[in-house]
Amino acid sequence: MAKPQQDRAVKTREAIILGAAEVFDEYGFRGASISKIMKRAGVSQGAMYFHFKSKEDLARAVMTAQPDTVVPRLGAEGLQRIVDMTFVWAWQIQRDVLLRAGVRLTNEQDGATVRDATPFLEWARILEFSLAGAQDEGEIGESIDIGQLAEFIVGACTGMQMYANAVSGRQDLPERTVAMWRILLPGITSERVAASIDLNVHRFA
Repeated sequence: MAKPQQDRAVKTREAIILGAAEVFDEYGFRGASISKIMKRAGVSQGAMYFHFKSKEDLARAVMTAQPDTVVPRLGAEGLQRIVDMTFVWAWQIQRDVLLRAGVRLTNEQDGATVRDATPFLEWARILEFSLAGAQDEGEIGESIDIGQLAEFIVGACTGMQMYANAVSGRQDLPERTVAMWRILLPGITSERVAASIDLNVHRFA
């Protein structure tokens, strides 16, 4: 009997996180409430507090789930994998409420009760791991500090999506991501490698 109970618990937790993401995406952290999240998720108060003790705990769960909506969709390796990661992100933020809510919560931390740099650090860690592999394969210049490059890409994407959200509701974010790489690639790799990178962002549409 333990397995069905565990399965129900997992499904309930997933439903709560999805409901929370929808509410956070719509109202932001300040405008969201536990009651709204419970209603959206279709769960009881007991079920809610069994899995999450507070709205802050829910916000952290949504924020830290961001890579799970992007990384599993990647197939390439090396520098192409890093480019593709940003391309998948650019499309997914338009249609995946969990990613979109996580991004909103991460960007709205100033003045909120949730102060957590984990989402930024996790993205930088994932990027740095792939960048290290690309550098070992000679795709990225030896003089490039991959830690700094990973942080730069995270910062650039963060600012870019905020700008795109303001001017187009993020509809042009994929094209802006391509433009970022056209500017960045010549500074981190050779002309030969840069020419080999597939910048067709619509592969992931």
